[in-house]
Amino acid sequence: MSDQINSSNESTPVSEPKGSKVKYETITENNELQRIDNFLLSQLKGVPKSKIYRIIRKGEVRVNKGRIKPEYKLKIDDVVRIPPVTVRSESAPVKPSDRVVSLLDNAVIFENSELLVLNKPSGLAVHGGSGISLGVIEALRAMRPDDRYLELVHRLDRDTSGCLLIAKKRSMLKYLHQCLREDGIKKIYHTVVVGKWPSHVREVNAPLLKNELKSGERVVTVTKEGKASLTKFRLIQRYKGFTMVEASPITGRTHQIRVHATFAGYPILGDEKYGVDEINKDMKRLGAKRLMLHAAEISFKLPGDRKPMLFKAPYEANFNVVVESLVPNN
Repeated sequence: MSDQINSSNESTPVSEPKGSKVKYETITENNELQRIDNFLLSQLKGVPKSKIYRIIRKGEVRVNKGRIKPEYKLKIDDVVRIPPVTVRSESAPVKPSDRVVSLLDNAVIFENSELLVLNKPSGLAVHGGSGISLGVIEALRAMRPDDRYLELVHRLDRDTSGCLLIAKKRSMLKYLHQCLREDGIKKIYHTVVVGKWPSHVREVNAPLLKNELKSGERVVTVTKEGKASLTKFRLIQRYKGFTMVEASPITGRTHQIRVHATFAGYPILGDEKYGVDEINKDMKRLGAKRLMLHAAEISFKLPGDRKPMLFKAPYEANFNVVVESLVPNN
């Protein structure tokens, strides 16, 4: 569920074979439970994500001398073999544009010494990779050089807006990851789907399988070979040809809400991967130039608190424009 990327080398080097460029890294508590693909992204600066997956798939990356999958989560004292990989020359760090700085400055919903809650703008990736040089986390690190620790607690798709958690301390990251594993974080999304969502359809329980294409693009399908996945839905408002629904993911699979909505027969408006191309093109002419999926609320208990804190993210202007263009159908 989480996809953190560490900005610095926080593992302890072991012996490096003489005359070889192979590296061996021993995992410490700083990288415990981090996915191997994200660990490699932090170690091999500048290497495309597609190449990271390729060297994992080919078995060039080993953990304790064994082959692993990209989703493998590191353990303390794991020894990771990192093969020699051609890295493009280090260039000056990419700086966020004035527009991105302004967007993120205005996106802060809550902040204390350990946690940052943002209303992530649609169209901005949470981290760089796959041709994206700069995402939310890289921009924040550039904007906040005095914050020595900034890590993503979870992810949102690039075109999804709304509540995003950033840990400012390792202890908070570990605490929130535990909350995610133990269902201690509740998320509510608002989405506009194509068609008349039936009021009796209150959940979609369908296993999801994530596939990585050679390009690094992720495509998720419903199949019995997939992982158990459950999303609860609630009707909010019907419009002519569309419906606003509330979606609460009980599990945290990649693209879960988008795929479950399509599987139910009501794809999300503006979804260029799982949606209806003709309807998306027609709506673009009316101003619907984004994925109509918004992480509206997130709630959880902060350490030491008895009651959960609830954070709400207002709709972006481009989300409101679409909703206001729809004709209510009561």
